[in-house]
Amino acid sequence: MHRLEKRINSFAATVNWVSAAAIVAMMLLTTLDVLLRLFKSSIPGTYEVIGLLGAVVSSFALGYTSVEKGHIAVDFLTNRLSPAWQSLITAVNAAVATVLFALITWQSFIQGMNIMKRGEVTLTVQIPIYPFVFGVAVGCGLLCLVLTAEFTRAVRAFLENLEP
Repeated sequence: MHRLEKRINSFAATVNWVSAAAIVAMMLLTTLDVLLRLFKSSIPGTYEVIGLLGAVVSSFALGYTSVEKGHIAVDFLTNRLSPAWQSLITAVNAAVATVLFALITWQSFIQGMNIMKRGEVTLTVQIPIYPFVFGVAVGCGLLCLVLTAEFTRAVRAFLENLEP
């Protein structure tokens, strides 16, 4: 399992770089648009592109943020529990989160298929929307893999801490 977990974590880090590139693109596009407005001009569709890139940023960063434990955690109560109980709580939390993000992945994929069939595009620059919805599905699916690895690790830790 360690080899598979390392591959998942490596893929999450790679996808996170796509997220970082999208943030840089958002920053450059916004800056250029603001500068052009000083000269009574602008970039058409900036608002749309920023919104689509925001979907990439938020979904592609999920997996790596979970690997790095970068999400907010309130653990002042669980830190007082035994290691076995801490592992059990981590396992339950990971299982519930996996189910939730599996549902989000599934529904995002269905929504992406529907948008693709209808041929929906952005209003101003006519960019197809479905690839970004599929991107959300990929990011949430990757988070499911990370959470599944966390679940198995926590269950192993729980079982090890039960032994005297």
